[in-house]
Amino acid sequence: MTVKLQNDVLTIEVSEKGAELTSIKANKNNDEYLWTANSEFWGRHAPILFPIVGKVKNDTYRIGENTFNLTQHGFARDMEFKAVEKDSDKVILKLSWNEETLKIYPYKFELKVQYKLAGDNVEISYNVKNLDNGDIYFSIGAHPGFNCPVIGEEDNLKFEDYYFEFKNRENVDIIHINQEGLVKRNSAPFLYDSNIIHLSRQLFKKDALIFKDLCSNEISLKNIKNSKAVTLKFEGFPYLGLWSKPTGAPFVCIEPWFGHADYEDFDGDFREKDGILKLQEKEEFNCKYSIQISE
Repeated sequence: MTVKLQNDVLTIEVSEKGAELTSIKANKNNDEYLWTANSEFWGRHAPILFPIVGKVKNDTYRIGENTFNLTQHGFARDMEFKAVEKDSDKVILKLSWNEETLKIYPYKFELKVQYKLAGDNVEISYNVKNLDNGDIYFSIGAHPGFNCPVIGEEDNLKFEDYYFEFKNRENVDIIHINQEGLVKRNSAPFLYDSNIIHLSRQLFKKDALIFKDLCSNEISLKNIKNSKAVTLKFEGFPYLGLWSKPTGAPFVCIEPWFGHADYEDFDGDFREKDGILKLQEKEEFNCKYSIQISE
């Protein structure tokens, strides 16, 4: 089932499958900002990454003496959530553990995702609750894609007319990913006293750009021909990924994360994984980010 929310500025749609945001339209011109999930390039809109971000090595991880299999970005994005609360401008969707999830992730949990419209903002909140009899461990992240150019755009824009703009000037490295999608220990200088990244096909030839501990908690996707923009605010998230496919794909993703893929040399226990979050019994974790549409 798809849930539609609308206010004076925006109309969004959310699917119960994966609690995935599937559309963000500006009412003024009916422009579509969210990626269309064209499977020729990438068949998703904005998946939720849980209980891992990225890959575990060989799609396998260990907790104590037990081994489990988990594919990239975890299972939440492919599961049916249930809409448990809905108003004209807000919906809350819930996913809980079951016997099938226990086979690949041995923790009892509840995950709630809230979408709320507030003027020209879509506010997205995640709540993870520990329903187990001991500690649980997880990562969580967002993976929204944005049309680039915007569908409905009348200025004959192309991908290379767009750029990212951080809120603050940055001096930051990027973390590299190997061919298996695992994170390398080394990093490389990327921005020096700058807040601008111009889009090009070469930019993503080695996969995503991954940043850690940015000075900025806000990034905008803008273009050189008009004032339309998408701005993500992601306060508290320690990692940010920027990604597209270097094959002519007309979209880019802006991804705030708690956690990342395994290091390529990591062979430890899942509970020792870099960036992993821990919740004690009955404890809850909350985070949120927002997407602002500027026409």
